[in-house]
Amino acid sequence: MIRDDLAFIFPGQGSQKIGMLAAAARAHPSVGQTFQEASEALGYDLWGLVQHGEQDALNMTETTQPALLTSSVALWRAWRAAGGLIPARMSGHSLGEFSALVCAGALPFPDAVRLVRERGAAMQSAVPVGEGAMAAIIGLDDELIDSACQAVSADTGQVVAAVNYNSPGQVVIAGHTAAVEAAGEACKAAGAKRAMPLPVSAPFHTELMRPAGERLREVLATVAVSAPEIPVIHNVHAAAETAPDSIRELLVQQIYSPVKWTTCVQTMAGQGISRLVECGPGKVLSGLNRRIDKGLASFAIEEPDDLSASLQTINEETAA
Repeated sequence: MIRDDLAFIFPGQGSQKIGMLAAAARAHPSVGQTFQEASEALGYDLWGLVQHGEQDALNMTETTQPALLTSSVALWRAWRAAGGLIPARMSGHSLGEFSALVCAGALPFPDAVRLVRERGAAMQSAVPVGEGAMAAIIGLDDELIDSACQAVSADTGQVVAAVNYNSPGQVVIAGHTAAVEAAGEACKAAGAKRAMPLPVSAPFHTELMRPAGERLREVLATVAVSAPEIPVIHNVHAAAETAPDSIRELLVQQIYSPVKWTTCVQTMAGQGISRLVECGPGKVLSGLNRRIDKGLASFAIEEPDDLSASLQTINEETAA
């Protein structure tokens, strides 16, 4: 059964942690089964790494991306196995868009696991370590952040741009390291509360990632893409697509284009969505959603008790 006001949303990098989904695996057989599928696709023990590996190893982009995608798919399968309703929309933040497309039936899971490993490796190698940076700008209007980045780029000839429009008052900028530092100072001078460097080693979602996009295009050409069974709102233009070739192109563009998360959430709200289930480790997106639209109810389902409570609440509301 589809619930018309329900959407599932999927987190991106930054939500990973050693030990994630341990309780979920004890409660839901689908979690272990999903990680076994991923391990077979990758050729190594992904569950062992996620549970017993080093955080630094999990934080490597080419490892993080398969781990988070697998976690999200495992929780989606647990939700459905427990009798959870089918959402009317899906969306994901950056990497989470791949999770959404798998759960919506547009990408085969084993192919997607290998695909995001290649995506992660290509993104990491596109810019030498130390030459790129990212920073979160807190408490400044989007337009002022855009203006600051454009001015620094014009002055220095280097790349810096807003790349994650996460919520009103929280935008991430990225680009060449010196340009990001200069733009952060310009944003503080314009009234930003903070400009916080992020612990990442590459300037994701900037023009500097275009080589990674072209590598992803090559890999995507070998993957079967289908029309989603559930509409997926894409990061690049905050709209849904059904044509496989259009989906492929959007996944390529997403690597070097801003993530318009605020607009994605607003689009879903405008289409009648009022309940959002965060399907993956952590509650980062739930926090952003509250700043985007206080009228939206958010649920997180990483922990078994949270999944059970969310399922009961949503199913009871539907029955009423």
